[in-house]
Amino acid sequence: PFKRSYADIFFEWWKDTFPEADFEFVNAGIGGTDSYLGVHRVNKDVLEYEPDLVLVEFSVNDEDSLFYKKTYDNLVRKILLSDSRPAVMLLYMGQTNGATAQGNHVFVGFSYKLPMLSYSSLINDMMEQKVYTDKQLSGDEVHPSALGHAITGEILWKYLNNVYENVDSYGEPQRFDMAAVMKESYINADIIDSSDADVISAGDFEKKRVCTQFPYGWECTKGEGKLEIKAEFQNLGILYFATTNGLGGQYDVYVDGEYAGTINADFSGGWGNAIKAKQVYTSDSSAEHTITIKKSPDSTGDLFDLLGLLVS
Repeated sequence: PFKRSYADIFFEWWKDTFPEADFEFVNAGIGGTDSYLGVHRVNKDVLEYEPDLVLVEFSVNDEDSLFYKKTYDNLVRKILLSDSRPAVMLLYMGQTNGATAQGNHVFVGFSYKLPMLSYSSLINDMMEQKVYTDKQLSGDEVHPSALGHAITGEILWKYLNNVYENVDSYGEPQRFDMAAVMKESYINADIIDSSDADVISAGDFEKKRVCTQFPYGWECTKGEGKLEIKAEFQNLGILYFATTNGLGGQYDVYVDGEYAGTINADFSGGWGNAIKAKQVYTSDSSAEHTITIKKSPDSTGDLFDLLGLLVS
């Protein structure tokens, strides 16, 4: 009668199976975001809760590239090595047009011997056998319909039931100590925002709460911007809010006075206002740098909402 997300269905299994137990369910998902942002925010949004079990899913928003193979590996590894030593399950979602990063992510799952569940593979098989059509599974090729979420929930329930029925056959859990699949470039990733940044000069930027997920940001609506921040990092990314109202501008990022990249906050024609993250700088070693963000000379708009700096 109403659409429930697969995350809620997943949690329902635990409540139904262990009605006398107390559970805390944290849904840390943010729509439209990838594992690059995920590895930077996992400390605050997930690991601070000291979880016992984490379900990881980024196969729709990640691309099938070495960059995302690294960010996904670092994210999963960061969770496995965290203080609460949680169990980890990997879920591979996919679009009805076949797009998914599952092919990349399975290398991480196999390497760490983690349970892997694939909605993407299942719906492709269902569509091929004409069990369901792509329209029944998704109205826009990207997001699962109520049916798609229910199918995902059933996959998760089936796996959990199988584990529970055979729980006595598993030995004691072993401490995770496997070698990394990719270089650990983001294992210490974090987010700097207006609550803790070492600001040299705010310029035309003002502190602003733009979205609930990242409340400590900055906003520029006039002038040239020119926000200057001092920070230590090896890699730098920009976390920002892109808007569809046509007011978003293009802002250049400089590291120690050298041009590093341009951020386009204009998402006109897009599916909606979106939280976006883009890496602009990488080096071989960590050092203290000065970051300058200012409006591009040919910017089409004045608005820029900076949500944070992604440092590692």
